[in-house]
Amino acid sequence: MAIQPITPIDPDTGIPDLVRRLGDDSKRLAGDEVRLAKLELHESVHTSVDGAIRLALALAFGIVAAVALTVLLIVGVSALLGHHYWAGTLIIGALELVAGVLMLRRGVTTMKSPTYSLQASRESLKDTAAWARHATNH
Repeated sequence: MAIQPITPIDPDTGIPDLVRRLGDDSKRLAGDEVRLAKLELHESVHTSVDGAIRLALALAFGIVAAVALTVLLIVGVSALLGHHYWAGTLIIGALELVAGVLMLRRGVTTMKSPTYSLQASRESLKDTAAWARHATNH
């Protein structure tokens, strides 16, 4: 972003020239706000992609661990039931189903809650646009 040199104040400058300068400054400010919003959006997308990759890896490891734990629980419960593996599998499957439904409910509730969506940047951009329109209309 280039820094604009400060223009010396000329006491003989007319109102039309001042209004033109105000319009130029307003356009430059609006452009800066748009560039800032784009940078914030790019950073947010990059962070989201990084988080999604980490979550996918964690999910993969979690699935492997859950399968191993499920097999261990089935064998343990079946041993308690006289090596009836069908009964151990049914009991552990039912418990995992209940746990899955509970986690699904919590996930749906979480997804319904509002999230951060660059609201502050949008509001700032709207304020700048309204100020620029108001300044150039007078």
